[in-house]
Amino acid sequence: MIDLVTLGESMALFTARRTGLLRHARDFGLGVGGAESNLAIGVSRMGRRAAWIGRVGADEFGELLRSTLAGEGVDVRGMIVDPEAPTGLMVKSRRTAELVDVRYYRSGSAGSRLSPDDLDLPTLRSARVLHVTGITLAISASAAETVRAAVAEARAAGVTVSLDVNYRRALWSPAEASAALRDVVASADVLFATEAEGRLLAEGDDPVCLAKSLSALGPRHVLVKRGPLGAVELSDGVVRHAEPYRVTELDPVGAGDAFAAGWLAETLEEADPERRLATACAAGAFAVTSEGDWESLPRRQDLTLLSPTDAVSR
Repeated sequence: MIDLVTLGESMALFTARRTGLLRHARDFGLGVGGAESNLAIGVSRMGRRAAWIGRVGADEFGELLRSTLAGEGVDVRGMIVDPEAPTGLMVKSRRTAELVDVRYYRSGSAGSRLSPDDLDLPTLRSARVLHVTGITLAISASAAETVRAAVAEARAAGVTVSLDVNYRRALWSPAEASAALRDVVASADVLFATEAEGRLLAEGDDPVCLAKSLSALGPRHVLVKRGPLGAVELSDGVVRHAEPYRVTELDPVGAGDAFAAGWLAETLEEADPERRLATACAAGAFAVTSEGDWESLPRRQDLTLLSPTDAVSR
């Protein structure tokens, strides 16, 4: 039984090993990245069964994606190898010690060719949660159609629909994002958004007002992610606040995916609301303390390391 199904584009990820202009980099690490596959790994690491649906090229990068996700316990039977398009590429570097720069090379990629025919409908209909993001809505018309088809199938089957706005300004304008996201938000049970992302869809002078405005669009559960300021959750009319963790940030990429994975994993465990939100915040905080898009996602036992009794583990 699969607990959670997600779909989207994952890419090969080149990470520059030195800080500064990318033109000066000569040494890169090779890995994989993608919001939806990151979340699937996060949910798997938290002890629940996750499946990822997407397209990869018939190339070494596609095989790297398959082996990485499978190695992390993610079900990849819904992965399609596209012989006519390459796996997309992502390049990450640090322009300064505080600024991470991410560039995408995905035009015409296999992942952008995702279509409704690619959906593994039996797995989707039998899952407990479908998780989608605004990224997939933005990368191509066929990918957007796939998201809408998946959401419709999930709604008809009684599967909980989770949406992370995940706005990427390189993909579309705020106006385009707002128009495309509204229909999906109306069909979502769970909505994850930063304050800036939430204001693409609704108004609110503070996080609580914003959460209430977003909830009025349809979702039962609204999570407003505030980064180092914590988070606000509005679920079934009840507002909950989460205080931030004080951690040393090494890499902010993947924190939002870790937060959503923690919240959804606890929902699948039928945890109480306080524990659900606390785990989400702890997972997001833990993710920024080491490098990597998915490598830093925590397992349950890792969360105790946020409050160590000794700086050295022996």
